[in-house]
Amino acid sequence: MAYRYATERADHTDLASGHVLRSAPGHPGFPARLASELFQRALAHLDAGPVGLWDPCCGSGHLLAVLGMLHRGRLVHVHASDVDSEAVRIAARNLDLLTAQGMAERERELRAQAVEFGRPSFADRAGAAQRLAARLRAHGGDLPHSACEGDAFAPSPPQRRVDLVLTDVPYGDLAHWAGASPAEDEVPELLRALSAVLAERTVLAVTARTRRIGLPRGTRALERVRVGNRAAVLVRAGDIR
Repeated sequence: MAYRYATERADHTDLASGHVLRSAPGHPGFPARLASELFQRALAHLDAGPVGLWDPCCGSGHLLAVLGMLHRGRLVHVHASDVDSEAVRIAARNLDLLTAQGMAERERELRAQAVEFGRPSFADRAGAAQRLAARLRAHGGDLPHSACEGDAFAPSPPQRRVDLVLTDVPYGDLAHWAGASPAEDEVPELLRALSAVLAERTVLAVTARTRRIGLPRGTRALERVRVGNRAAVLVRAGDIR
């Protein structure tokens, strides 16, 4: 049976970048509702079981952490990689929040800051950490995760199963391509590079702040989506030429 995706407007304040999840300069957060919708759309093109998820342009790891919180029961593992070593360090700390120990430590940190700085907002964030921890417990507990430095244009074969790649490519003044990226047509080259190390059935979902995302010539999209100023495309690795 196909997986049905939901688009209800739930309150995702607890998942905002810089609230409980740590933010990083130059690595903006990703809208939680859009992340959830794209994830569920991609699941509709995969088998029914839980999936392994990889973000090869992870930045602060916000996208993966959000999906881990919202869809713990649909995931067996999440992996983050980025060419920026500092981004990977922050991503690893955010992914640690997908465990009871990591979230408990974050809650204690926020409560200590509320006392030290006399700011009620930190106590509110600690309460959010409590709620997120309860959500994880209710939907499967600790989520296995990993983070490493890596160039998305020259990727190493994944060490664990990857069924789905979901990434928001760099854009504008907040983030930029680095590593072995080509001078132009970055997304088609990115898709070619990633598909070369993935199983043919793997689904790739890529978003960007643009009107339309280009694909390698001859490649058929599974779906195209537009939300606000973002475009997204879903494609199967075996269809990338």
